[in-house]
Amino acid sequence: MAREARLDPEVEVLWEDFHAEVNVTSEQLRSWLLTRGSGEESFGPNPDLDLPEPGRQILAVLRKRKVDLTGEDIAVMREAVERIRSLTAARPAAGTADDQWRHSLLDLGHDILVER
Repeated sequence: MAREARLDPEVEVLWEDFHAEVNVTSEQLRSWLLTRGSGEESFGPNPDLDLPEPGRQILAVLRKRKVDLTGEDIAVMREAVERIRSLTAARPAAGTADDQWRHSLLDLGHDILVER
């Protein structure tokens, strides 16, 4: 617990923002990315390696504890939050019926159909 108390307050806020914006579980994101990835080949001995980016990086962060974050993880979280917020702010006229927009968000771990 003492180690957690030493985390940068900005990282604490980013952690909360990341988990608010990435609103699917790691398993839901993994399943989605496997579907979007390279098809049947994705189901080899280590399918996570073939997952599309940046989803694979987001998935890796979701599987970590806050105290285990690296500088790269923090950059991934920051980029994910920015991209999700940018996409949700640019909601198309068709809204959730716009599959390309919705899939772009799902690729980042955000399901627009999940209410906050």
